[in-house]
Amino acid sequence: MKPTSRLHGLSPAAAQSIIAAAQALEAGRPDDAARALAGVLASHPDHPEALRLEAGILDLRGQHAQAVAAMQRALAQRPDDALYHNTLGSVLADAGEFDAAIAALRRACELQPDLATAWYNLGIVLTRCVRYAEAAAALCRAVEIDPHHALARAQLADALKGAGRAAEAAAQYRKLVKESPSAGMAWWGLANIKTMPLGAADVDALRVALRDPRARDDDRIAMGFALARALDDRGDLAPALEALAQANAMARQRTRWDAVAFAAAIDAIGQAFATASSAGEVDLGRETIFVVGLPRSGTTLVEQILASHSQVQGAGELPDLPMLINAESARRGVAFPRWVSALAPADWASLGRQYLARTAHWREQRPRFIDKLPNNWIHIPAIRAMLPGARIVVCRRDALETCFSCYRQHFAGNDYTRSFSALAAYWRDFDRSVRAAAIRWPGRVFEHDYEKLIADPERGIRALLAFCDLPFEEGCLRFHETARAVHSPSAAQVREPLRADTAQAARYGALLDPLRAALGMVPFRNIDDVR
Repeated sequence: MKPTSRLHGLSPAAAQSIIAAAQALEAGRPDDAARALAGVLASHPDHPEALRLEAGILDLRGQHAQAVAAMQRALAQRPDDALYHNTLGSVLADAGEFDAAIAALRRACELQPDLATAWYNLGIVLTRCVRYAEAAAALCRAVEIDPHHALARAQLADALKGAGRAAEAAAQYRKLVKESPSAGMAWWGLANIKTMPLGAADVDALRVALRDPRARDDDRIAMGFALARALDDRGDLAPALEALAQANAMARQRTRWDAVAFAAAIDAIGQAFATASSAGEVDLGRETIFVVGLPRSGTTLVEQILASHSQVQGAGELPDLPMLINAESARRGVAFPRWVSALAPADWASLGRQYLARTAHWREQRPRFIDKLPNNWIHIPAIRAMLPGARIVVCRRDALETCFSCYRQHFAGNDYTRSFSALAAYWRDFDRSVRAAAIRWPGRVFEHDYEKLIADPERGIRALLAFCDLPFEEGCLRFHETARAVHSPSAAQVREPLRADTAQAARYGALLDPLRAALGMVPFRNIDDVR
């Protein structure tokens, strides 16, 4: 369908507003897009193109359910428009409905095989579903169609990095930033190869690119994080923190984290499961080891250690558990956790078996597997109800180090990482929730201490294996020698022996006192040590 035909039925002024809104969305500016679209929505509330753009605005603002509803209304009027299926797939993915997202994006590719954006989005969703071979094929198709598709090329380089081919990944990132100096995700990909620091010339190039008025906001955000990492590597700590503040402030304009609502949601989950039943089969799920925790708390390291055992397969960040919970909510027409009290033991057992069926692929070579989705700490009570035999490892790291590391990392989601106050609130929700779980289920929920592991690796690894009911194997001590794909920010680090120099907060001294204050910690006393 030609772009102009999508504007059929609109006045010239309304059509211009639609175009302005689309340009603002492309630049990642939902507030500007909303202002441009407001008049059109008032005069043409059911126009499919207005609804499609409204869905994009809602999606960027984190209102995913509303975005899906708006897009479904639009698609009902244009069921054969590939771009509409593409947009639906994108908003479904952001809503966590990955199976439906993949179906919508595949339909977009069928309807318009030369739509590079649809192939790229399909590759992204398949990556999130740990279907890496299919993802690579989709991304390659996007690049074949559009060799200048910077995001697809950066994502392919990410795949090389995840496979342990850091030098090849760096070469691809370098090629991309040479062609497109403001390709933000390529810059961030380079910065995130922590074993290959950026240099002075890169800092200069990043500063020039950040001033380029043609750069998209998404690129500016990613370049800001890359600049901060490069400045940190040089010891320019105050400028590094300022670059982080600017990048995070720009990201906060996109979506805002509601700490009060999240805390209430965590309380509601705890209350719902206080008296809930569970599957009656005590060994159901014993094949599964869940590794959870905040990002940057050592979850990838724990997975790498356990995946070095002959009985355990490391699966990565599987979306299956939250997808099952979302599907049950949709089936019952009631949001989680309001349906928890209605489930009998047989219902929980059914959900547990569905999970095991979805993840059967990860037990084809080894009898046990790791589901390492950090945010599954939220679902520990649901895991206990569905899979009583599963082991749950909660990764803990010093609160200040964890929160600061999250603040420094360019995450696609995780909007709570954009400010010190939101991070501290999220940490407190995590802390009280997992403490309660460990007390309630001491034989099935284990709090793994990162700092203790660093201080005494063999003792920490033996305790971890014992909790998982695994016999000790020397290979787990040499986890860095284990060859496997790792698709997380710690990919390079887990291929090296344990290091004792990973703590960063003390280097920043009093510069991090606002974060310390948010966490209820005392101020740093040695500001003269900060360069």
